[in-house]
Amino acid sequence: MAATNMRSLRNNRWLVFVGGIWLQAFGGIGYLFGIISPLIKSSLGYNQKQISALGVAKDIGDSLGLIPGCLSHVFPYWALLLVGALLNSVGYGIIYLVVSHEINSLRFWIVCFLICLGTSGETYFTTVALVCSVKNFPKSRGPVVGMLKGFSALCGAIFAQIYASMFVGNEEKFILMVAVAPSVIAVSTMSVLRTVDGCKETYPFDETIFNFFYAVCLLLAAYLMLVVLLQDVLLKKLMSSTVNEILTVFLVIMLIFPFVFTVISTLRNMNDRTRTDEKGQNLDSCLLVRTEEITSETDDESLKDVNLRPECDRRGVPHQRADYLHAVAEGALRIKKRRGPRRGEDFTLTQALVKADFWLMVMSLIFASGTGLTIIDNLGQMSQSMGYKNSHVFVSLMSIWNFLGRIAGGYVSEILVRNHAFPRPVSMIVAEVAMAVGLIILAMSLAGSMYIGTMLIGLSHGVHWAPATVSEIFGLKHFATLYNFLTMTSPTGAFFFSSAVAGTMYDLEAQKQQKRYGGHGQECVGVSCFFAAYLIMAGVCIAASVSSLVLVYRTRVVYKSIYGRTMISGQDQAAKEGFLTE
Repeated sequence: MAATNMRSLRNNRWLVFVGGIWLQAFGGIGYLFGIISPLIKSSLGYNQKQISALGVAKDIGDSLGLIPGCLSHVFPYWALLLVGALLNSVGYGIIYLVVSHEINSLRFWIVCFLICLGTSGETYFTTVALVCSVKNFPKSRGPVVGMLKGFSALCGAIFAQIYASMFVGNEEKFILMVAVAPSVIAVSTMSVLRTVDGCKETYPFDETIFNFFYAVCLLLAAYLMLVVLLQDVLLKKLMSSTVNEILTVFLVIMLIFPFVFTVISTLRNMNDRTRTDEKGQNLDSCLLVRTEEITSETDDESLKDVNLRPECDRRGVPHQRADYLHAVAEGALRIKKRRGPRRGEDFTLTQALVKADFWLMVMSLIFASGTGLTIIDNLGQMSQSMGYKNSHVFVSLMSIWNFLGRIAGGYVSEILVRNHAFPRPVSMIVAEVAMAVGLIILAMSLAGSMYIGTMLIGLSHGVHWAPATVSEIFGLKHFATLYNFLTMTSPTGAFFFSSAVAGTMYDLEAQKQQKRYGGHGQECVGVSCFFAAYLIMAGVCIAASVSSLVLVYRTRVVYKSIYGRTMISGQDQAAKEGFLTE
């Protein structure tokens, strides 16, 4: 009995999800550049231009996800995790040796390459965590993707707390931890992260577990925000190293608690299911919940291969075929001789590249996500130009708001999709408009505008990411390749906006202030440093919202055909239950 429970627990998709959360929480190393860049600058004697170049190298490494996306179709997930761990350890490990002067200084381009190499390991971690979880929870893509990407964004705040409790005054060791900790987590989850075989229906207790995870996310974000305020705003002089260590221990406990809850709830439900099996009432267990929606398996060819599916998934095929025929009858889908897949079916990257929907999504991500990443990369200079000395406070707050935005984006978009059959890109429109408002608030430079603007931009940047939308429009089969292609859009936009817009205008304004007030520094002070950049990027976000609006119009039929029938079935089921209880 114990051996059976352990085997079932190991094959449990919730345990895979928890493993993905840990991997994302400690693997989002791209958000740590703001912590390690001052040490690199002082230790190696780099100027600000060289540090900016290192930031670009970091963004390039973070955009190389197309490689693990393609490799995921050939190699097992554990192999991808091993490659990512090696890249992370080698890249940042050598940087640690250089910064600590254990080896001689390297050429600048080699350091750029090492930053790129080490950060590229994150793309392997993200690919495995997202692909496994999305395939294990095909009916809950919004919450799953939102939580995983949210914990990736929260990595900066988690490591900042660890830094404050253990590495103040010994920053070189922190870089060593960046080289070791993500790799250790990746290796430890190699046997856990995979696609679980069997029934992937939605069970009644799934909603309870999701609600628990949402509660943990909100509690974790509130805790980290409180710690940031205590350390850097209210009691900075009173916070001893012992207090910081205690706060870090509580943080680790909060990260471990989801694993404990998952094990307990899974074992309990396994016992309940065993008792049900003994009574002979489990024959229609997969039909007591929602029937299969039409996702990437709505074509006749996939419906023919029903014998290859698990037994409980096979029972949903008649309902799936009925939904498909109903959609055809209503005109949502048309039967005709075709040259390629339709929306909602499985697209390869080559097939997606010739579709207008894909390029509308690319344009929206380049404009809005590129703008958000530009603000994140330049947040230190922006806060200093506004007169704030503790710029790392805004870096931590941005990480927390980004985390909450990704959690809220997954939750709210799932409600819109499930209950109202709204296209998921509707949430992207809201985020793009909110980001434009945040940029305008920053440009106004009113009292507290830095806090309000950071909140709006952080939330919007978190909400805006669209992996679930990709899987719904272009299918799950090649999700890894499609998703990682889109990851290149954000650094592409950030590279243009940082160098051609924010950086150029900052330098021009700095030169004007030097001529006006004298001096030889390159620092710019005042709202005028980024005023024009804020307005330009706000206009770009409005253009992104127009692109997303067109995408919503083009994909509305797909979402109605996928989720509209589910709404009707759910209402009919509720009506039947109400009739029976009367």
